Amino acid sequence: MEQPGVAAAVAGYQSAVPARHACAYTSCYCEENVWKLCEYIRSYDQYPLEEFYAVFISNERRMIPLWKQQSGCGDEPVVWKRDSPAFSRPETKSKRTLRSRSSKDYHVILLHVASGDQNFIYDLDSVLPFPCPFDTYIEESFKSDDILLPGFRRKIRLIQADLYLKTFASDRSHMKDASGHWQKPPPSYPCIETADSKMNLDDFISMNPQVGWGSVFLLPDFVDQYGRQS
Repeated sequence: MEQPGVAAAVAGYQSAVPARHACAYTSCYCEENVWKLCEYIRSYDQYPLEEFYAVFISNERRMIPLWKQQSGCGDEPVVWKRDSPAFSRPETKSKRTLRSRSSKDYHVILLHVASGDQNFIYDLDSVLPFPCPFDTYIEESFKSDDILLPGFRRKIRLIQADLYLKTFASDRSHMKDASGHWQKPPPSYPCIETADSKMNLDDFISMNPQVGWGSVFLLPDFVDQYGRQS
């Protein structure tokens, strides 16, 4: 059940995109889903495009836990990549082993740095409200890095929406197996490409600040900068 504070925050905010079910969406192609959200926002001009950011979530090992994902099971997190314990607290680790539910090793969401006192997250793969108040999304989906082993702690690459629309390219080859078969069905529209590239997804997933576009944050720094200031 939605908390009253969350419902009030969402009720007082005009969504930048249609309802979740009406958005362009393909399972396991979150980078393209967010690109399509950015494209919609640019086209309809309800908010300035510069208020929006594509947010890539990953780390050096490309193995991250996220909670409240549609591919999760109850209160268990989704861990992208392979079976492995991730919790640093022995009492938690003994109760939970994070299990891979996808071949993905990153996730992409959309951030709206709104003019009010609360920012909002758009995540088409989440069971949380769409859009969701930033602080609620962080608390419910990320929990805290303090409960995770160092190799599972999340980093953020933040790219302005207009820059993302201009630079992102994917030929979807990362979603094919060794035999060239699709691991998951691709979107029905043509591949996204630029004049300079047909495939640069790895540059966005990378958490090396010397690579790609945008800025790289440790998760706590990202939360400090964009969370509600008390």
